[in-house]
Amino acid sequence: MSNVTLIRSAALSDVAEYAYAATAPAGSRFIFLAGACPLDEDGSTVAIGDYAGQAAKAVENLRTALTAAGATLEDVISTRVLVASTRQEDLGTAWRVVRDSFGEHDVPSTLMGVTVLGYQDQLVEIEAVAAVLDS
Repeated sequence: MSNVTLIRSAALSDVAEYAYAATAPAGSRFIFLAGACPLDEDGSTVAIGDYAGQAAKAVENLRTALTAAGATLEDVISTRVLVASTRQEDLGTAWRVVRDSFGEHDVPSTLMGVTVLGYQDQLVEIEAVAAVLDS
């Protein structure tokens, strides 16, 4: 069970596939994650030319980083999904993978088309912030 509370407002459109805000309880430890990239263990970019494949690998790497910090996707409080494209359909392709990975925990998110990302052949990157209560 997540300690993150997702907030929705009837005064805002329900078209967005995420909550518009989220809170964490007092005493939470925040985890600020670097952008999760579609890289394999040796640092090679995977799924070259494939927005969905790169988004899936970035989510996998995000999960790994969260685990190392003592958290899960359920502890994420917000995300920013960066997609190297000027085409909305490419952004949508990457977004669907990310959205489906989070399931019912539809955290506030920003989806952005960008000119270029840092690694050779990289199309997708996912930034996240998580909040946990340590026992």
